[in-house]
Amino acid sequence: MRTSPRVVVALAFIGPLIWGMGIARASEEGAGERPPSIVLIYADDLGYGDIGPYGAARAPTPHLDKLAAESLRFTDAHSAAATCTPSRYALLTGEYAWRKPGTGILPGDAALIIEPGRPTLPSALRDAGYATGVVGKWHLGLGEGTEKIDWNGKLAPGPLEIGFDHCFIIPATVDRVPCVYVEGHHVAGLDPADPIFVDYKRKIGDEPTGRENPELLKTKSSRGHDQTIVNGIGRIGWMEGGHAARWSDEDIADALASKAVAFIEQNQKRPFFLYLATHDVHVPRVPHPRFVGRSAMGPRGDVIAEFDDTVGQVLEALDRLNLADDTLVIVTSDNGPVVDDGYQDQSLALLGDHRPAGPWRGGKYTVFEGGTRTPMLIRWPGRIAPGVSDALVCQVDFPASLASLAGREFPKEAGPDGRNVLDALLGKTKQGREELVVQGGGVNIALRQGPWKFIPARNAKQPAGALHNLDDDPAETRDLAADHPNRVAAMWNRLNEIRGR
Repeated sequence: MRTSPRVVVALAFIGPLIWGMGIARASEEGAGERPPSIVLIYADDLGYGDIGPYGAARAPTPHLDKLAAESLRFTDAHSAAATCTPSRYALLTGEYAWRKPGTGILPGDAALIIEPGRPTLPSALRDAGYATGVVGKWHLGLGEGTEKIDWNGKLAPGPLEIGFDHCFIIPATVDRVPCVYVEGHHVAGLDPADPIFVDYKRKIGDEPTGRENPELLKTKSSRGHDQTIVNGIGRIGWMEGGHAARWSDEDIADALASKAVAFIEQNQKRPFFLYLATHDVHVPRVPHPRFVGRSAMGPRGDVIAEFDDTVGQVLEALDRLNLADDTLVIVTSDNGPVVDDGYQDQSLALLGDHRPAGPWRGGKYTVFEGGTRTPMLIRWPGRIAPGVSDALVCQVDFPASLASLAGREFPKEAGPDGRNVLDALLGKTKQGREELVVQGGGVNIALRQGPWKFIPARNAKQPAGALHNLDDDPAETRDLAADHPNRVAAMWNRLNEIRGR
């Protein structure tokens, strides 16, 4: 059932009061002791089969390999959607994004799509006494919906209005303008004498574009990405000004890692929640020179190695500060992989026998398993036994589950689709969700129940839809709908019930 605007408004006023009254139970992990800090490292477009712990061999991931040996490794963990904005929305709110119009892949000048005042994952942890910080890719909008964003003024509402104490973010995606960082409420390093202007409908200013000046490109487009050129790379959208604030793509990973480590250092005396949303391995894939040639797959493999280094920097900081034993670390991805996503970076030509989605069909943008089944490693030394779990879990469960870890109960009306699967995340049980709705591109959704997956028809050639048994057919190549009409009918009815129809 969708959260109504009236309920959201009410939550905006009573949410903080409810939290302050302490209605939630104390979790057994947190009772009588400091709850663990939480570091959530959220890769971008990293597939199930892209890293060593899940069988990859063509891109080195030594830090992730070591982390996996110390972690619970999940084989049936999912993002809520196969694209970035909706998966991030679900992760922070506990609500499937397809329930709310306007939560598709956002342009770089979109307004904030999470209502300030509603309970979120960071607000739940902040109200439980955590310092909360987001570093990296945001892509959930900034500012009010009725106003065009003024990139030269105060950028609000944003992360600080939905539960984060600190933010250092990439506003949207690196292939979209504006190509600047936002720290707090303002563009970092902006020279007031060189104001920023952004437009997604028409060209502004006289800066070169990828379409008009391809000779200036160091990374050429395979489709789209041919508007304003920043750092030798064509972007989506037009941008003018802000030259002192513009990033260098080669330095993004190090900049984000540095800010993440600084947040940990500044908040080491208290429980903290760090949401580190990396740019890697999203396009444009422009690794720092020290990673060029690190893999056998060109830039896409090299930025997987760069992502691994980011993980290593964070883990080293936890070790150096003697925080590792008191910190729950989660590494996962916002959706499945994509190879050629708009730039000529040899990603297809050099793929070789690497299988970015592992044994699963599809990838980013698709409703197949490869679109949402992501790697997920969870480490808490001494509290989570290393091993493998096949529990069905989803990132939409993080608000309810991590709030419980902190001794709080996440309001069901605020996160209607999330479940408290903390015991599964901690390895106490291999029983996770009984069912899950996953979202492909647009509002295309599918229903998982155990090994069964039902994908509703999108055309007249499939009057009911397709049914797959993932235990027998991980590649989703055999449609069993004709053999199991009763199951198809039951799953179709259940999906419509969940959708509220």
